[in-house]
Amino acid sequence: MIGHVELSPSALRALIRQHKISFGGNERLKIYGSLNCSSGRRMKKANRVFFASEKEAVTQGYRPCGRCMHEKYGQWKATK
Repeated sequence: MIGHVELSPSALRALIRQHKISFGGNERLKIYGSLNCSSGRRMKKANRVFFASEKEAVTQGYRPCGRCMHEKYGQWKATK
């Protein structure tokens, strides 16, 4: 997990191009989703974190976003 405030804009773009970042999340709410999610784009940088994989996000206790990951969110909600 990498915090957004720890990265410069150019470093962030490089990590995305190198596929070292594939998902974004909200550290305060413990939600992860795709990098192009409209909800994720509106969150504060201080709350935004990045993950290399979906498995990493789930392992750290994050749940799928209901907006951009509707199917996975439904599966997650069914288990709760």
